[in-house]
Amino acid sequence: MRPAAHDAPSVSPASTSYAPAGDWATLKRLFPYLWAYKWRVSLALSFMIGAKLANVSVPLLLKTLVDTLTPRPDAATAMLVVPLGLLVAYAALRLSTSLLTELRDLVFAKATEGAARSISLQVFRHLHGMSLRFHLERQTGGMTRDIERGTRAVHSLVSYSLYSIIPTLIELVLVLTLLAVKFDVWFAWITLIALVVYTVFTISMTEWRTQFRRRMNELDSRAHTRAIDSLLNFETVKYFNNEAFEAGRYDDNLERYRRAALASQRTLSMLNAGQQCIIATGLVAMLWRATQGVVDGRMTLGDLVMVNAFMIQIYIPLNFLGTLYRELKQNLLDLEKMFNLLERSQEIADAPDARALQLVAQQASVRFDHVHFAYDANRPILHDVSFEIPAGKTVAVVGPSGSGKSTLARLLYRFYDVQQGSVQVAGQDIRTLTQASLRQAIGIVPQDTVLFNDTVEYNIAYGRTGASRDEVRAAARAARIDTFIESTPLGYETMVGERGLKLSGGEKQRVAIARTLLKDPPILIFDEATSALDSANERAIQAELTRVAHDKTTLVIAHRLSTVVDAHEILVLEAGRIIERGTHADLQAKQGRYAQMWALQQSAE
Repeated sequence: MRPAAHDAPSVSPASTSYAPAGDWATLKRLFPYLWAYKWRVSLALSFMIGAKLANVSVPLLLKTLVDTLTPRPDAATAMLVVPLGLLVAYAALRLSTSLLTELRDLVFAKATEGAARSISLQVFRHLHGMSLRFHLERQTGGMTRDIERGTRAVHSLVSYSLYSIIPTLIELVLVLTLLAVKFDVWFAWITLIALVVYTVFTISMTEWRTQFRRRMNELDSRAHTRAIDSLLNFETVKYFNNEAFEAGRYDDNLERYRRAALASQRTLSMLNAGQQCIIATGLVAMLWRATQGVVDGRMTLGDLVMVNAFMIQIYIPLNFLGTLYRELKQNLLDLEKMFNLLERSQEIADAPDARALQLVAQQASVRFDHVHFAYDANRPILHDVSFEIPAGKTVAVVGPSGSGKSTLARLLYRFYDVQQGSVQVAGQDIRTLTQASLRQAIGIVPQDTVLFNDTVEYNIAYGRTGASRDEVRAAARAARIDTFIESTPLGYETMVGERGLKLSGGEKQRVAIARTLLKDPPILIFDEATSALDSANERAIQAELTRVAHDKTTLVIAHRLSTVVDAHEILVLEAGRIIERGTHADLQAKQGRYAQMWALQQSAE
């Protein structure tokens, strides 16, 4: 009987490099998640052993039934009674096998689902704890496939091991023992030799096939990543009329995957054919031995039926054992990939003795003290930058693109740690603080606003998830977006689309302003907060931002100098260095770089 052997591709992103930990190491990591439900595990194993004992008893009962039905002159009366009892016992054994199996599945389901949930949640939390560098370098499509396949692998591993492999091995031990005890030892030896040859052949062939499977998985991941990346950037594709180009690149990846899949299927067919030859040889040898025993009078007809029943119960599951082994290996690989994500170190992590940010009367000063920073060691961004934003004051940073302005915001949020110097909030080095308490105290309106594919209300309320609907609408009014929202058919229930693409740039920016206003933190960062707005809305919202920033510690990053004229201090940043500082009037009087930028923008307007 040939199993429906197939290879369902399991993928992992080519971008995620890892060192194979080995199957036993992966199982060792999985075990604690399952052992958290140790009582359920123990009970399920008890049910499984009971089911196998009942299943092995069925051929023994069949032997007794057949031998009882064999015609004998002195058994006329017994034949009317004994078979009825045997039939009832047969039915009871069959029922108990099914019942115990279902109880095993029912009891262990909570452990399986709980383990899958725990692992997935741990990976999700870990990924959110990774640094900005990790998320900028990741390939979303490939990484999500790792998580998806890893979660499914937990279910498959438990299903294959507890529901297939372990029961088959238990039954095999019981049957070999019975055959060796009740008959001559050759029955056990034939079965054992067939099993050993089958196992060695399957494992060696599967290990050889791993290279083809891995290549197929890498190519499938590459095709998936290409498709996701293209779809996420569909606007760019359309802008440059490159639909055919993207389709061609995707098709090229699919063709490479097709060739790898065919190579994998050829080796799979070789494996299946070899397995069938080994099993067929073992079955013929067992049947010949049993038939010869009946002819010689050493065995009864019931013995022949029992041996045949044992062969069916053993060799059919064994026939699928090769497929199960292949799937088990692949599931271990998938689970290892997901565990590998957990092993990725967090570049920015709370110190063991990190403490919560302490503020007095919700007032916080911000200080950059001789800060040196580089994303890459060969390309420094900030050089000995020092400045302070007193509590309740506003400091603006201006300068050309690439001068390091937005890097200041990232460092303040502690998306990265400085290489030299320190960043302090309320006199406390942010590296000694918990990231949660630090970021809770900061609100930002970024230049590039990305929204969740949810409602407008959800995206505004994201600034403070426990806010009431009235507070959400008050924040929308302050951001001057309430009129637009109410003009839409669904109002605050309007969906904003993937990354907020159903909204214009100005509308997205006003949603970002609204959710920051809703958060109402003591420290604010405005990173080109009004860059996507028209002049009329910019003036109105700028006035609102100025009102909101009153008595708050505010860092303003701007290109448009007209938005920062009221700042308590303006820093001119160029090539990662502060080249000028002062109020708007002071910098104008100096007739330096700031004055040149001001004159240039005024003439352009």
